[in-house]
Amino acid sequence: MATSTFWAQDVITCDLCNKPTQLFCNSCQVSLCSDCLIKHTDAFRSMSHEITPFLDRKTQLVLPACQKHSGQRCEVNCKECNKPVCLKCIVSGTHKGHDVEELTETHENKIRKIKSDTEEMKAKLIPKYQKEDVEIGKKISKTKSKTDDLGKESRKLRKLWHQEVDNIFDKIDSLSQSLTEKNLNALQEYHNKIRDLISEMNTIVKQNENLFNSNKLSEVNEYQSKLNAYQDFPEHVDLELPSLRSNTDQGKELIIEIGGYRATLNQMSPPSPSADVSRLTTGIGKLMDQVRVIATIPTNYKTLYGVACVGESEAWFYGNNKTITRIDIHGTVRDRVTTTWPGGISVTIGGELIYRITDTMNIVRHGKSETLITTPQGWSPWRFCCTRSGDILIHMYKWSGPQTKNKIIRYQVQNRKQEINKDGQGNPIFKDGGYSLLMSENNNEDVCVSDTNVNTVVVVDKTGRVRFRYDGTPARTKKSFAPRYIVTDALSQIIVADIDNNCLHILDQNGQFLRCVDDCGLEKPYGLSVDSEGRLWVGLLDTGEIKVLKYL
Repeated sequence: MATSTFWAQDVITCDLCNKPTQLFCNSCQVSLCSDCLIKHTDAFRSMSHEITPFLDRKTQLVLPACQKHSGQRCEVNCKECNKPVCLKCIVSGTHKGHDVEELTETHENKIRKIKSDTEEMKAKLIPKYQKEDVEIGKKISKTKSKTDDLGKESRKLRKLWHQEVDNIFDKIDSLSQSLTEKNLNALQEYHNKIRDLISEMNTIVKQNENLFNSNKLSEVNEYQSKLNAYQDFPEHVDLELPSLRSNTDQGKELIIEIGGYRATLNQMSPPSPSADVSRLTTGIGKLMDQVRVIATIPTNYKTLYGVACVGESEAWFYGNNKTITRIDIHGTVRDRVTTTWPGGISVTIGGELIYRITDTMNIVRHGKSETLITTPQGWSPWRFCCTRSGDILIHMYKWSGPQTKNKIIRYQVQNRKQEINKDGQGNPIFKDGGYSLLMSENNNEDVCVSDTNVNTVVVVDKTGRVRFRYDGTPARTKKSFAPRYIVTDALSQIIVADIDNNCLHILDQNGQFLRCVDDCGLEKPYGLSVDSEGRLWVGLLDTGEIKVLKYL
């Protein structure tokens, strides 16, 4: 059977329609069919067009049209203005007298630069980055391996520690059992002796009762009184019942003892929820006698609202404008985020900036802002803070009749985890009112809140139970206590900015007043934050300055 072979050939179509092309405009480098020729020349009537059969086309550069002179193509490049121009621009236009070069030469120079950059990228940069990619991969693998090893060692030590603790309490239980048995045996022996004596006395009573009516003189005369023998209880040993005593203060010795046995576990440093806190508590022991101002940073903000430290020597701050700025301890601006009016800032444990705009919480990642949390309908967010555990605490308020209701919601990523609103008796923890709550979470997971509606610090534990309130009285300031931003440090101390008394109140984690910092030129202190070196950054409301204090 005969077969036929057909060779398909690509058909080149017109650039303006789908018909096969017959013509070519060398001036514009456009393929045309006969029907579209007039359309092309009419559309660019002011330009000259060199039309040839498609097979006679010339591949050449397309010179751009001059923006100043209709019908002229740019043939040269103005070096001073770095833009293509036509000959009229050079002869009599705005580029008269300027140094120029042929566009083809400019094009060739650009092509050479592109080729040079490409070759350098292929030969040097890509291999360099590929090498770094391999090294990072190795480090990631090594880190994961190290983490696995640490986990195995931790589990091994955990088992040994649990075994040691079990041995201690096994010993305590054994001693307790032994002491109890010894005491019970002695008591039982004494108990039996008492019962025997009772039985003897009952027998004597019956014998004596029989003698009452006896007419036998000899029996009565032979009676010998035994009363003195029973006047006193038989001697017995005073027993000391076993008692269990212990001292389990956090961060100190754990002591437990019973009888003559005593066991002690020593902890070298207080436990902490993060590596930064552990590092700080190792090097920082107590409050300094004299607080030192180690830096005064001008921000040029007329009103400064908040400060949020990043690492050891930088902080974000914001004020009464549309810019959030990142600055270092020397006053050098490191970054800026421009947005609509921000209503608060904080920094996550990963160092990412979070800020509030109206009813949304936004986070800046890789230089771009994105929505993190949209708050519940009917409630509006105000101040907030990021915790060491990675959660976000947000003050929420809503209008309810003549009053404004306030509460705090804890978010874990985007999920509501906890509401701090009422105490165990159903009473509101925070005062109704139109002023904000400012908060911080302590190392023991207490939530420390400046309730500016009642000018009181309220501290609740992780379950939402009120632990204590502080009204500033122990500080003996001239004016009434006016708390604003509040932070906690590596030693679990609570630090509160008092805006009306130009000072800071420092309390321990149980609300005991420790000292007042009022000698550092703190004029209307408002924003507070602690960096990873344990230094306190204080934002001053009216002057716009940030003072960095060393107080530990």
